[in-house]
Amino acid sequence: MRYLVIGGLTAFVLTFSPLSVPAGAASSETYRQLNLFGDVFERVRADYVEKVSDKDLIEAAINGMLTSLDPHSSYLNPERFQDMQVQTKGEFGGLGIEVTMQNGLVRVVSPIDDTPAFRAGVKAGDYITQLNGEPVLGMTLSQAVEKMRGPVGSDIALTLRREGTEKPIEVTITRAVIQIHSVRARAEDNAAYVRITSFNEKTSRETAAAVARIAKGLNGEFSGVILDLRNNPGGLLDQAVAVSDLFLDKGEIVSTRGRRADSIQRFNARAGDIAEGRPMIVLINGGSASASEIVAGALQDHRRALLLGTKSFGKGSVQTIIPLAGHGAIRLTTARYYTPSGHSIQAKGIEPDIVVPEAKVEPVDQKKRRTEASLRNSLAGEDAPAAEKTSETNGRTEKARNDYQLTRALDIIKGLALFAGRTIN
Repeated sequence: MRYLVIGGLTAFVLTFSPLSVPAGAASSETYRQLNLFGDVFERVRADYVEKVSDKDLIEAAINGMLTSLDPHSSYLNPERFQDMQVQTKGEFGGLGIEVTMQNGLVRVVSPIDDTPAFRAGVKAGDYITQLNGEPVLGMTLSQAVEKMRGPVGSDIALTLRREGTEKPIEVTITRAVIQIHSVRARAEDNAAYVRITSFNEKTSRETAAAVARIAKGLNGEFSGVILDLRNNPGGLLDQAVAVSDLFLDKGEIVSTRGRRADSIQRFNARAGDIAEGRPMIVLINGGSASASEIVAGALQDHRRALLLGTKSFGKGSVQTIIPLAGHGAIRLTTARYYTPSGHSIQAKGIEPDIVVPEAKVEPVDQKKRRTEASLRNSLAGEDAPAAEKTSETNGRTEKARNDYQLTRALDIIKGLALFAGRTIN
């Protein structure tokens, strides 16, 4: 089984005799390079200052080969492969952050909601410079991830470097079992607010159920959908396609193109839009990566949704998880993906239709504002003063009122619904 992740090598034994390589793929130079590897391997075994197991050396060599290709290819030993399989099912142990390697440091793509890292204040874009006081510079991504893993309930100290902050930030995080509920949803101002934190095996099913539940609860006054993909690091390709399909009636969702001409795959939408054409806004930011960019790109290109927020992360490659019988698996970058308009967003990101930076919302003291009623000798109104209805906050949760980007999205949804002739209380 292969997993296509948006985050055939054969195991061999060195005998130092003519090495077996795939038929038609070898040349005299290939044999010389493989013999070079065998010579170095034997020299390390014989002369290195400390004894190193053959297993560790071979795994490190394989991982080094893969990580030299790009930041997302790597070797998964049996333990890490099992962890990955658990993650895609929605539960795993750790800190709750998605990371990549950049400039020799571990960069946080995004913290996962309601996890130890999220509660400790780790933010998308942070660089992890030290783990328990040990510099990260010089480690591979796999080594850094291994050090961040540990028994549930144990602590790890992270040193962070954050843009705009001169001094390093020190945080201590207690490892925990991470329960991933990839979809959280609620009604906001007669709209369905749906936040997707990652794309695992349950995501499309949970998204469809959430929208249906909210629409039913609004009793016909369902005005639209806000899909929040901020700080979503990605996940399974098939789930990104399935979520996009929920809101599209037809057309291409995404295509993937590998090295060979026959490797092109196209994924198309089927009839049926669970929001029935109602206005839709997708929230993105610099922590929106990979599978979340597939969804955002598809809905933007088909003009099904407006994108609001800031530019996305820009991970436009597909990783295939290829199991190796009895030896774990490799995560190998096998293709680039392209939005329906044919654009690759690799290292570019997706630009939102409406740029709205993250901002802090602070209420204005209305008592200090001058009105007609506050002027000296002003005429009294004919009707008794009625209780003021603040349409900006009516029907919105406190979370929404304190989230500037979401507030803007709700205002736009309301305007679009009014323009389309839908009634909103």
